Amino acid sequence: MNLPVNSANLPHQDDQYVYYFGGGTAEGNATMRNLLGGKGANLAEMCAIGLPVPPGCTITTEVCNAYYEQGKQLPHGLKEQLSQALDRIERDVDARFGDASNPLLVSVRSGSRASMPGMMDTVLNLGLNDVTVEGLAQRTQNARFAYDSYRRFIQMYADVVLGVPHYYFEDAIENLKMEQGYVLDTEATADDLRELCDHYKSRVEAHTGVPFPQDPQEQLWGAILAVFDSWMNRRAITYRTLHHIPESWGTAVNVQAMVFGNMGDDCATGVAFTRNPSTGVAHFYGEYLVNAQGEDVVAGIRTPQSLTIASKEAGDTTLAMEESMPEVFRQLESTCSLLEKHYKDMQDIEFTVQNHKLWILQTRAGKRTAAAAVKIAIDMAQEGLISQHEALLRVDPLALDQLLHPTLDPNAPKHFVTRGLPASPGAASGRIVFSADEAEIRAKMGEKLLLVRIETSPEDIHGMHVAQGILTARGGMTSHAAVVARGMGKPCVSGASSVHIDYKTRTMHAGAHQFSEGDWITIDGATGDVYEGVVPTISADLSGDFERLMHWADAVRTLKIRTNADTPEDAKVARNFGAEGIGLCRTEHMFFDAQKIIAVRQMILSETLEERQVALAKILPMQRQDFIGIFHAMHGLPVTIRLLDPPLHEFLPRSEHEMREVANHAGISIERIRERAHALHEANPMLGHRGCRLGITYPEIYTMQARAILEAAYAVRAEHNITVLPEIMIPLVMHPDEVRILKNAIDEVAADVAQHHKEVLPYMVGTMIELPRAALLAGAIAPHAQFFSFGTNDLTQTTLGISRDDAGSFLGAYKKHGMFDHDPFVTLDVEGVGQLIHLACERGRAVRSDIKLGICGEHGGDPASIAFCHKMGMDYVSCSPFRVPIARLAAAHAVLKEKSS
Repeated sequence: MNLPVNSANLPHQDDQYVYYFGGGTAEGNATMRNLLGGKGANLAEMCAIGLPVPPGCTITTEVCNAYYEQGKQLPHGLKEQLSQALDRIERDVDARFGDASNPLLVSVRSGSRASMPGMMDTVLNLGLNDVTVEGLAQRTQNARFAYDSYRRFIQMYADVVLGVPHYYFEDAIENLKMEQGYVLDTEATADDLRELCDHYKSRVEAHTGVPFPQDPQEQLWGAILAVFDSWMNRRAITYRTLHHIPESWGTAVNVQAMVFGNMGDDCATGVAFTRNPSTGVAHFYGEYLVNAQGEDVVAGIRTPQSLTIASKEAGDTTLAMEESMPEVFRQLESTCSLLEKHYKDMQDIEFTVQNHKLWILQTRAGKRTAAAAVKIAIDMAQEGLISQHEALLRVDPLALDQLLHPTLDPNAPKHFVTRGLPASPGAASGRIVFSADEAEIRAKMGEKLLLVRIETSPEDIHGMHVAQGILTARGGMTSHAAVVARGMGKPCVSGASSVHIDYKTRTMHAGAHQFSEGDWITIDGATGDVYEGVVPTISADLSGDFERLMHWADAVRTLKIRTNADTPEDAKVARNFGAEGIGLCRTEHMFFDAQKIIAVRQMILSETLEERQVALAKILPMQRQDFIGIFHAMHGLPVTIRLLDPPLHEFLPRSEHEMREVANHAGISIERIRERAHALHEANPMLGHRGCRLGITYPEIYTMQARAILEAAYAVRAEHNITVLPEIMIPLVMHPDEVRILKNAIDEVAADVAQHHKEVLPYMVGTMIELPRAALLAGAIAPHAQFFSFGTNDLTQTTLGISRDDAGSFLGAYKKHGMFDHDPFVTLDVEGVGQLIHLACERGRAVRSDIKLGICGEHGGDPASIAFCHKMGMDYVSCSPFRVPIARLAAAHAVLKEKSS
């Protein structure tokens, strides 16, 4: 076989591409996973500690990277190093690769440093051909086993290396079983399997135009190149994208002597977990198959049997390994216990039994549910296996999302419809409604509803509030629907592009599926999946181990964790999750309440100061009551309230019914409403007349809100003896004088309210830093601001010049080219936006040493962004209520990782 070797790239004399393990010694160890991959590093480690591991070698991840960097050319010297390693394997097992009478067979497997189960390719029984299969049959006196191994090899090699579809072979064996009346593959005789091998080879030649390769060396290098090629196959790329695994890591290749679980009834193969991966309970757990090879267990070709008697299902009459192979079982149980203690983590172990001898093929940290991760971490710390700090680091903060919301019952039947983006976790079923108004009406009748929209806007807030969840055809992970749903703790699937909504006919199409308003569907906000009908859910349980983990995290972290909450209900949820204040209360969401919106619209339509003040006088008591509810719910914890931020046109009526309603209340014509709407129209409203610009042009709006806030603080103090610390936040500042002018106005209101109550209550005035100019001028703004809250959603938009609602159409290409590792609206752009934040913190502190610093954008619930905030020495992060536990754990991680770096 002519190998694609780059002869111009001669190796340095110290370059080692192949690392050997076997016979109780190894050239690598568990610390070398970056070079040897997780599988290769663990095989070397297990070999070194004396476990029964078949000998083999690992081709390093550096070879994979060189292969792609050099246009799919292998580095010079690799062939010679692998040949030397094969010689050592031959000596260890007393067999020769390609030998006619005593053939060595090997497996060829991938092994990235991060576990990617099932994403890349594997070939077993390599080295078999028409000659060596006869030698294997003679040597083992088991022709059935030899030809069973050969047919497996032909199928795997043809699929993985030659690109022959696997169903060609599956159809052939199914036809054989039907013709002979067999139920299981194991019933096929040696003659059946010999004929099947011939049939397989003819299918390969018909598909490829060349005979199935008979040269073992050609087979070996074909499999190695296929593993490297599989690093860039579609499923591997998708998996890496989903799990944030860099392409540059590459994969190692492990070449290992075969051991056989398919030689007869004294042989087996299986998978064991040292603890239950679903629940975390410390019970030995797993499955096995007698007379089988590893792929049979994962492929579901036969139903596996339980390892232990205790884990057998009621009515299961098959033998557990504990019963059928008691000696081997005890050895396996002891080995698994040793591995867990050695690695100090729950292990996922692959094993084979050949003629009653146990062989360990792989161990790795086992994948587990969030609930299992928490339990395992707590239990191992209490067992003394790991420290409390190590236990905290064992739990991925983002995985806690699974615990905080209802999830779909994994055992329930499901009818898949389509998939969008997993915008807000949790699962919910409901009847379809296409408008927020309809949702509100039907919710009052006790119906469970899912609001289905092409996209949502602030006008839909009342429908989103009463719905069980939200589904949108457009929008990304940081769209209006996604942000608001996360804040409400409601499941949301956004950007389901295959969903087509017709508001006129009140129907929804998704592929071949059609739904009408009132039909039941289910959404899973954790996966983005949409299902037909009702799928049962399982409620979250946050007691016991979860509480203990949070207590340990709180003892470590230095960042305070606040929440973004606009209602007393949101505030209570956040407090139950451990929030230490409110970092963002958006007053505009209150304005969309049905009782307030008429007065708000009347205020906006006013053309004179006197008319506005009449409307504002109606709004004042309602706003005050809103703040009383929130202050009471937070019970003395700090509350940051953002003054009105959105452009005024967002509050104006759009439908004829709404216009008529406002016209009747305000005593004006519908035509005047249309004229006012036209006058307020802006070409780019997000950079237009909004934020503090409203306060500068209409100061009476901000002074009304300041009065409502401060009067609410006095009312809560008088009625409940709770001292409130309101933090009044001025949004979208670009000039120091904006803060100075508006702070003076707020201070005047505060003095008036204090004089009326004959008592001075504490309050603070600060600003949002959400424009690059504000960050640059932080030193000039700080004398007028007692706190900075970084509004990272808008700061990211204005720094990058990207609309978060439209970024989804092109950010994928930017990530593909390596310009962004992550969506900058999900994880903070440290290189760009981060520099502005660092500058603003530095300049703000230089002028006001006690300035309070925090963030209140969506990044406040993102672990990587929280680590950056910790590094900046911020006082707090603020996030949606259901992300508060995530932020608490992430803030602890930031401290622990800083100490270990």
